[in-house]
Amino acid sequence: MNTIYITGHRHPDSDSIVAAISYAYLKNQNQIPAVACRLGPLNDETAYLLNRFHFDEPLLLEDARVRLYDLPLERPYVVEQDATIFETLEKMRRCHQPFMAVVDSEQKVVGMITTNDLGVIALADTALGIDLLKDVKTKDVAKTLDGNLVFDDEQLHLNGKVSIVTLSRHKADRYQVKDRIVIIGDDTASQKQVLEQGAGMLIIVWSGHVDEEVLELAAQKHCPIIISGHGSMNTSRYLFFAPTIQKLMSGSVHMFHIDEFMEDAAKKMRKDRFRAYPVVNDQHRLVGYLLKDAGIDYENKSMILVDHNEFSQSVPNIEKATILEVVDHHRINDFSTTRPIYFRNEIIGSTTSIIASMFFENGIEPPKALAGLMLGAIISDTMNFQSPTTTAKDIELAERLSQIAAVKTDDLAYDMYFMASNCAQKSASRFLEEDVKAFTIESRNVLIAQAVIPSIEDIACTAQQIEEALEEQALRKGADLFVMVFTDILQKGSYFYFGGPLKSVLETTEQTPLFMEHVLSRKNQILPWITNRLKDAL
Repeated sequence: MNTIYITGHRHPDSDSIVAAISYAYLKNQNQIPAVACRLGPLNDETAYLLNRFHFDEPLLLEDARVRLYDLPLERPYVVEQDATIFETLEKMRRCHQPFMAVVDSEQKVVGMITTNDLGVIALADTALGIDLLKDVKTKDVAKTLDGNLVFDDEQLHLNGKVSIVTLSRHKADRYQVKDRIVIIGDDTASQKQVLEQGAGMLIIVWSGHVDEEVLELAAQKHCPIIISGHGSMNTSRYLFFAPTIQKLMSGSVHMFHIDEFMEDAAKKMRKDRFRAYPVVNDQHRLVGYLLKDAGIDYENKSMILVDHNEFSQSVPNIEKATILEVVDHHRINDFSTTRPIYFRNEIIGSTTSIIASMFFENGIEPPKALAGLMLGAIISDTMNFQSPTTTAKDIELAERLSQIAAVKTDDLAYDMYFMASNCAQKSASRFLEEDVKAFTIESRNVLIAQAVIPSIEDIACTAQQIEEALEEQALRKGADLFVMVFTDILQKGSYFYFGGPLKSVLETTEQTPLFMEHVLSRKNQILPWITNRLKDAL
């Protein structure tokens, strides 16, 4: 089964992150491979909770489409560019792989070789053989022929042609051997004759010894001598496998980067007939092979959405993913799928409360640390049970988690709000980026950011700085309205600041910022109020 990615919404809050972590744990307990993800940076409160209960940050998910690093690639077997054709064939046989990338001394991919490329040695005309052998190295010939390099000379003179001198009464009289590779038997006279005629390399078959006179003449004529480990027939066959693989490789390689989307790679793969494609990293080094069939059979990520169901709040390209489930407590807006899925939406104060219910419904008790983390998320989303979205079920589940975690609810709430808020160090822009959600209201783009703080007095930035930041962010993000809400725990209410072209619809002349007592919930109080005001005005 493929990995399932569980993620909350963009600009994640504690409930979104913890719901993903806890649901991934529950899935894993049921032998379903799942991983928790996040769609943005953590806010201070969530970072505090994860640190307190010793959990790592979830994986950052940037796109719902599959990247090449998500796929099981073929193993990255390679061959060095100075390897012989024979060595390459042997490695392909050992690895059971009919293709290989060719790499340089730094292990960077410089070419590609396939069994089809190697087949041309047998099928091509003599011109290819000449081209292959004119630059062949003596040591490579000896190695390929399982031979003995008896004499070598740096002043090699080869034209790539091959002559096989057979025994006859004419000796070597009828052969053109100048600058050629000459395959010859153990007849000393014939050996000396072809040397005198300017042979470029002597390969002796059916002999274990070379006469001293032949060696002396070879030195004078700068002609290397090799005693082959094979007979005439196999020597002539294997000789053409002695050149290096770079003589046959394709230097124009169609390769992909490991970070590329499979969707984009598949489009490129459909334009040609290659069977496999090298996949490289930033250093241009091979990490695996992508097979042609993968371009036909791939699927994008399998996902479960928690704490949201609107595509506008989810990961980019979510519409291309395979959505398996949704667990949420928000309104259902633009959600649709091509096939039936499990959809659990409850009127409750926290998505983590729903996940906690699912634990107990399945007879699974969360571990102590996870129970504490889940308790913190419920406290966060219900504002320590002061939010009007809070239900009796939230309170009941929180009490049960509190007992498992051995943490008092009020003590954890105090630590979260008064120790993790860090209000005095935050700029206006930082508040606008931490917990912001996008909504479409009356065909207008509306952003609502919310910060839960101990007291409005703890904020260091001025009202002017907040309003200027709102205008700047609204312009940059193309928002018709940007609302910043500071929810004051001590005063049990919220302060409102507005930016964007439609801010005049919500601003009042009596109060700046606008304070609403007992207004705490973005979902049940703030969003409906903004929606009604815009509907009346537009």
